[in-house]
Amino acid sequence: MSFVELLARLGGMGRFQVTYVAALAVPLLMLASHNLLQNFTAGVPEHHCRPRAAANGSSVPLAVSIPWERRRPQRCRRFLEPQWHLLDTNGSANAAANGSAGHAATEPCHDGWTYLDGIFRDTIVTEWDLVCDSQKLRQVAQSIYMAGILVGSCLFGVLSDKFGRRALLSWCYLQLGAMGVGTAAAPSLPVYCVCRFLTGLAMAGVSLNSASLCMEWIPTEARAIVGTINGYCYTLGQFVLAAAAFALPRWRQLQLAVSLPFFGFFLYSWLYVESARWQVTSGRPDLALRGLRKVARVNGRKEEGDKLSEEALRSLVLREPPLPGGAVAALVRTPGMRTVSCGVAFVWFSTSFAYYGLAMDLQSFGFNVYLSQVVFGAVDIPAKLLSVLAISCLGRRPAQGGSLALAGLCILGNIFVPSELPALRMALAVIGKGALAASFNCAFIFTGELFPTVIRQTGMGLGGTLARVGGMVAPLVRLTAEVAPALPLVIYGVAPVVSALATAALPETRHTALPETVRDVERRAGKLRDAAVAVPLRSPRSEDGA
Repeated sequence: MSFVELLARLGGMGRFQVTYVAALAVPLLMLASHNLLQNFTAGVPEHHCRPRAAANGSSVPLAVSIPWERRRPQRCRRFLEPQWHLLDTNGSANAAANGSAGHAATEPCHDGWTYLDGIFRDTIVTEWDLVCDSQKLRQVAQSIYMAGILVGSCLFGVLSDKFGRRALLSWCYLQLGAMGVGTAAAPSLPVYCVCRFLTGLAMAGVSLNSASLCMEWIPTEARAIVGTINGYCYTLGQFVLAAAAFALPRWRQLQLAVSLPFFGFFLYSWLYVESARWQVTSGRPDLALRGLRKVARVNGRKEEGDKLSEEALRSLVLREPPLPGGAVAALVRTPGMRTVSCGVAFVWFSTSFAYYGLAMDLQSFGFNVYLSQVVFGAVDIPAKLLSVLAISCLGRRPAQGGSLALAGLCILGNIFVPSELPALRMALAVIGKGALAASFNCAFIFTGELFPTVIRQTGMGLGGTLARVGGMVAPLVRLTAEVAPALPLVIYGVAPVVSALATAALPETRHTALPETVRDVERRAGKLRDAAVAVPLRSPRSEDGA
């Protein structure tokens, strides 16, 4: 009997699994709120230098204090001395004269900036003046958050394989809530960045452990559907973020609103049942037996649960001896694992790289940022529906490769669309973003099925690590526009196309049982052919059934 068959005997996708998936899915609503939060908490309002006060304390007209360009005041320079000749005899600004005042001496904004009322009235940009020479610090803050997720993907992937999924997930809920509150109370930018780093650290743990617990408690035929439900929770989270940002324009209030719910998630997370797969492969069949009997009771299959024994559970998975170097080394030690690890790395890096290159630059499209956020979120609904259909009908590998290829082509297509057609540029970006959302949906399911249970979290951590590297690098690619305006789009577009080709080397996992050990992966890849090697998914039996 395999573990999949055991879950079927205990109710399959029963009441326990439905409740479990729902409980894990609710916190995923808030993941988008944190990942895309700086679209609103770090929005850049219109601004200009604060005019120099007159000697007698009276106000100086803006037209004689600030140089103008394109019918608006410059953002980062002001006149060294008021240019009174720029006023007409009636005291109004002479725009033509102002335009010809370009040779007048100017200076930086030594007295700070004036921020105009608009969509963004209170952000970290207005509070700590992250404009002009300090504008790069805005992107640095987002990169630090992504660095936290990067470190968390490495750290919690290994720790979860060693200490279990449930305990680490509960801790991450608590840390995320506490650091979110700390971010809202940050008195300075350095403190803000430290809290955001620790928030990102916990965010990685929530994402990884939620995905693994879902994957390891549900039957094979429900994986694609459950993975898509989780993906839709992330999509709905983008609507939640847009609504919360519209209702709470002050950045500290918005930060609190998306962080406080995690304290509630922490409280009920102690009701979660630890992964029985992990407990068995970790040599704790007694704890697995207790959890499985609880599942059986909830699903109305108490009799089946009472029939289980520790010996039966040990026969489900034959434990491998520890490999030299541990779980991380196991990712690349054997040929089949090297293929899987390299393919997963390509997929996650390119998906995240292109995704955040589009999603974290909403202001550049020239549309209302709240509307852009809603549109970018709405496209995920049909995209993920199509992805689950492709995953279920065509297979994991074609769905993964196809979504990446479509995203890359849409981004590359925008190179040839002139800036005078912003609606078309926005449409291509939205389609590309939808394809990348579908790619994320495929990657969560595909990656969990490619790695064996003994190092599944480590493998998921590898994918998360490369995804965060992509998210960190994406903002920096914008700087290449100084070399050639189209270069960022070329880079963003080529990466997913190359990764689409790399997916051809990965094995198809549709309608297959989850691998439990590295040997399963090697056997699936055709690297192990010795019939004497036991298949860990089944009980060791002789050919006559003895």
